[in-house]
Amino acid sequence: MAQCSKDEREESQLQVLAEVSGIAESLGMELWLRGGWAIDFLLGRLTRPHEDIDFVAWVQDRQRLEAELASAGYEKVPVNEPFCNRQSDFRKNEVDCSFVFITHSVEGDIIMNGLPEWVWRPDSLMTESYTLNGISARVLNPKQLLEEKEVYEQIGRPHRQKDAESKKILKQMILERE
Repeated sequence: MAQCSKDEREESQLQVLAEVSGIAESLGMELWLRGGWAIDFLLGRLTRPHEDIDFVAWVQDRQRLEAELASAGYEKVPVNEPFCNRQSDFRKNEVDCSFVFITHSVEGDIIMNGLPEWVWRPDSLMTESYTLNGISARVLNPKQLLEEKEVYEQIGRPHRQKDAESKKILKQMILERE
């Protein structure tokens, strides 16, 4: 398998981003970006190369979304326990996509499906779209993105320099918005 250049990888990821956003829109379902691509959309520019694309969708849309992705040529990648309740992974054109699924708790809080102890911020799902390279997407609130980085640290995720850099960008972004 040939190795993609940085520009080819970014272009492939942007194409997949546009296609997945179009699929969600055609199905009438809400979809948000999280992770590094969410930061890039919030800033309106590319900040670094990305390994994958992270999405958030409602759990009630999971089956329709998975079926539509499969029919669009996305290969489903197995997810290990205990994550398979809350996540689906796909690959197309050497681009990996991860979808986490959210729901409401009995109390009405937003939670990740299968992980009720992690209550999301009430304002985590932003309604406005952001544009990057002609592609529009909704993203998670920067405060939610920062909280996610901090939660991962608390549960023992190994230190990654890109997470430290993302936290710095998110903190600055939050300060500028207040």
